Amino acid sequence: MPYGQIVVGPPGSGKTTYCAGMAQLLTTLGRDVAVINMDPANDILPYTCDVDISDLISVEDVMSHLHLGPNGGLVYCMEYLEQNIDWLKDKLSALKDKYLLFDFPGQVELYTHHNSVKNILEKLTSWDIRLTAVHLVDSHYCSDPGKFVAILLTSLTTMLQLSLPHVNVLSKADLIEQHGKLAFSPDFYTDVLDLQYLLGLLQDDPFLQKYKKLNESLVGIVEDYSLVSFCPLSVEDKDSMVRVMKAVDKNNGYVFGSVGDQSLEALMSCAVGAEFEYDKIKTVREKYMDQPQTDEMEDDG
Repeated sequence: MPYGQIVVGPPGSGKTTYCAGMAQLLTTLGRDVAVINMDPANDILPYTCDVDISDLISVEDVMSHLHLGPNGGLVYCMEYLEQNIDWLKDKLSALKDKYLLFDFPGQVELYTHHNSVKNILEKLTSWDIRLTAVHLVDSHYCSDPGKFVAILLTSLTTMLQLSLPHVNVLSKADLIEQHGKLAFSPDFYTDVLDLQYLLGLLQDDPFLQKYKKLNESLVGIVEDYSLVSFCPLSVEDKDSMVRVMKAVDKNNGYVFGSVGDQSLEALMSCAVGAEFEYDKIKTVREKYMDQPQTDEMEDDG
């Protein structure tokens, strides 16, 4: 039974770079990996592409022939692929027993309310492919309370829309404080702790004060579902890549697959076990932050 990852996230969040890095890591661990480019606008690929949607349809051709803009053209391409899903099935049939990485486009509405990608994923799972959605968002948004609430909502909506086992990733962890210091310790953002503290920061902003009730409602939605948490990731850091790989393997069941299909190193790397929170965020603390942050929630207590 084939396993794979559906890599999604907003434009510029690092999906293609992640696919290249994850393919290299998995190959090193002995897995036979195939990368599928599902972005018809992506013409610069840093990885060896086994299946390319551009062979079926491209945004450039759609814009030229149908006189659509880039966003409309991308939506049309996904709808066209949905209608011609047998093309993808034939291509994937040649990749039997390979571990699949699907590099999807970054247009947010494809994962929040448009149904073509959801329908495509339902077809993939009906072909007995064990999939996990890996949703990347930029980690530097943590330094802005309003933007962090926005990525929480985007992540939650994507989880509900795609209806797949899901791993949320704070990508580019090395840039986590690019636009300012974090107000709280990194574990506040990775585990999405008590958002009432974040709400307090939002209300301190004079511009956002008039949106107090709206912010309270948005934070309440995220807390009520209690589904969103994040793995920090820097593609250049092997340890953080391995942690994401472990999380994905637990979600799609690869770790429980046939021992004969996995190398000893892969089995050891995928071993299920508890991980202390500090281990998950220590790379962020030690390498990418000027100073270890003191959790202000403890000070308030």
